[in-house]
Amino acid sequence: MTGDSVLIEAEGVSKVYRVGEISVSALKSVDLKVVRGEFTAVAGPSGSGKSTLLNILSGLDTPTAGRVSLAGTPISEMSGRVLSDFRRDHIGFIFQAFNLIPVLTVLENIEYILLLQGVSRRARRERVREMLSTVGLEGMEDRRPPQLSGGQQQRVAVARAMVSRPDLILADEPTANLDSATGGALLDLMRELNESRRMTFLFSSHDRMIMDRAKRLVVLRDGSLVQDVTRSGA
Repeated sequence: MTGDSVLIEAEGVSKVYRVGEISVSALKSVDLKVVRGEFTAVAGPSGSGKSTLLNILSGLDTPTAGRVSLAGTPISEMSGRVLSDFRRDHIGFIFQAFNLIPVLTVLENIEYILLLQGVSRRARRERVREMLSTVGLEGMEDRRPPQLSGGQQQRVAVARAMVSRPDLILADEPTANLDSATGGALLDLMRELNESRRMTFLFSSHDRMIMDRAKRLVVLRDGSLVQDVTRSGA
């Protein structure tokens, strides 16, 4: 692992939540490096700290101790609008609840991030239509989320996460609300996009389908990193 290939680096990351006089250690001095082009799953039982780790790696939360860098930028030291803009331009998100805007069409949901980035209308539409073809939703651009199945909504979420061509795509339990067949097909799509486009995916999940498809498996238990395995040929 060369320094130039490292996309994310977490050094000594700890997170303590305090409620009154009670302190809970969600993460305990975690060190982690993620290389560009990886397809990595962070796994562990409920309460292990995996969602907290993803939130800190993305700048949605701040560590109590330690530091996080993305593409060489120390995001754990950023805040406010600067952090928000950096996240918008460098990270795509896929959530278990889809988080689509129900009053917008499929096309409008996908292009929204490009609108925020100031991309021209013509370029936005070209990139959205390319992504619709990529995720197999051609002809559905004028539908709204309530008119789609769960699997179709999550494909829209994948297209939205990828359309801005971010450095990193974070997926927090992306198959939790899908049946096994739909979830498996969606994961196969993301794995194919990882291999064909070198998109970097980082999952948080305890879903066996995700763990089986991951090229690298990082396991947390009680806030500590207890296993880190890269599978040859995975």
